[in-house]
Amino acid sequence: MIRTHEVSNQVPAREGLDEFAVNAPLVEAVAKWGTDASSARLGAAGRLVGSAAFQRDAEHANTRPPVLHSHDRWGRRIDEVEYDDSYHRIIGAAVAAGAHTSAWAEPAPGANVDRAAAFMLFAQIEPGHACPVSMTHAAVPTLRLGAQGLVDDWMPRLLSREYEPALGTSASPKRSALLGMAMTEKQGGSDVRANTTVAEVTGDDDRWGRRVSITGHKWFCSAPMSDAFLVLAQTPAGLSCVFVPRVLPDGTRNEFRIQRLKDKLGNRSNASSEIELDGTTGWIVGEEGRGVATIVQMVTHTRLDCVLGSAAGMRQAVAEAAWHVRHRAAFGSLLVDQPAMRAVVADLALESEAATWTAMRLARAYDDEDASEQAFRRLATAVAKYWVCKRGPQHAYEALECLGGNGYTEAWPLARRYREQPLLAIWEGSGNVIALDLLRVLGREPEAYEAFFAVVGAAEGRHAAFDAALAEAKALVRELARSLADDPSGATAALRARELAERLGLVLQASLMLEHAPGEASAVFCDSRLGGRGFSQYGALPAGADLGAILARA
Repeated sequence: MIRTHEVSNQVPAREGLDEFAVNAPLVEAVAKWGTDASSARLGAAGRLVGSAAFQRDAEHANTRPPVLHSHDRWGRRIDEVEYDDSYHRIIGAAVAAGAHTSAWAEPAPGANVDRAAAFMLFAQIEPGHACPVSMTHAAVPTLRLGAQGLVDDWMPRLLSREYEPALGTSASPKRSALLGMAMTEKQGGSDVRANTTVAEVTGDDDRWGRRVSITGHKWFCSAPMSDAFLVLAQTPAGLSCVFVPRVLPDGTRNEFRIQRLKDKLGNRSNASSEIELDGTTGWIVGEEGRGVATIVQMVTHTRLDCVLGSAAGMRQAVAEAAWHVRHRAAFGSLLVDQPAMRAVVADLALESEAATWTAMRLARAYDDEDASEQAFRRLATAVAKYWVCKRGPQHAYEALECLGGNGYTEAWPLARRYREQPLLAIWEGSGNVIALDLLRVLGREPEAYEAFFAVVGAAEGRHAAFDAALAEAKALVRELARSLADDPSGATAALRARELAERLGLVLQASLMLEHAPGEASAVFCDSRLGGRGFSQYGALPAGADLGAILARA
């Protein structure tokens, strides 16, 4: 053997682990808020996603991306997307584990926490498939507003744990289904009220409700091989929510033309498309003319999943970084024993832990129908969507850098993760959309702020920097409330909307860390991020911090 072919000081593959068991904050959050039966199921999911085979499928699903087939070989229009078998194995496993709709199928205290944890475990290793999984979960409360026949025929399919990749036929109808959405258009984007897609009422109402014929073009339609979609379209009564199946009740294909697949920065395993609807059949869901109000529950739940997905991505990033520094030596010692590197990875671990506690506390709020919890989640979901998702890309980059040149290559998963994280800050409302939503809540639902500060205030008195940050956040809210009263247009307050989102995000995370994380971790989190002592890069932690205790949880 040639001496230069010998390999030493390379990090072993991070595989064969129970990704649930080794994630201390997630285990503790599930124990606190999940169901009694959660640990066994999540342990099985953790071992599956930690296996070498699952990680290989995650890589293949992203390096063998979906392919659009607009026509078959005889020239017939089919509008189908072909995925690699690895993608089908991944999404099939996630559905079997209940990462999509288990909280609706088996409602119980803690069910949303269990489902959130399962979703995070699968999204940690392969995030692209999580898009249709999330939309199917989020569609349930909106679909329930449809006609009873529509609910009776479709709800059992959404709650099924079977996965059938092909579209159904009259000869072989499906027992399960995934459901997506198509809202934005090229001329409006987030401004869905500018939509020009038209739904003409046909007058042929049936057991699925009021039937319409739709004409229009949707700029983003994710996971176009889903079995049905919730679409926004204009009717004589105004913008309405419409249920659009790929296959009609008689087994024939609905008119659903996939124009092209988007060439995206990340999220490569999942197909995102532009679609054209031309005489496409649909059914009105909810009150006609109130499409945004009808679909808002779906949007809220997908925003929650953006937080879960970002937290899952942070967990993958810090886990890979911590694994690397524990096995790689340089300049005479392991990287983990070198002070500068210890500080960086410990700081990444703090960010990941805070995101995990935030995500799981939000999921717990979706288990509770108490009025104050509903008000809390109305505001906290938007706050976390803004702050946690925006922290994701920088966190992924810093973790990638811990691996040096290896991290920058596609042979390791962090380059893929770095490309993925921006999506979750953009999807379902980019930064300005979310920040301005916080101002709308302040003007219309001040009780949501009261509920938010009631939850956050439970940590008051535990850390001086937190107490000061909480007081400053409350003062800003009062100031912006006065501004909105003086200028109902919100133009003045909008200039500080992002400041509001950031302050609320930090006090939310700090309060949860103080209440639930170990004392050393929570103290260092507050010391390094509050009271004007925060730095723009990871790794600048207070002198004397017990980094070993923090790293032990990574």
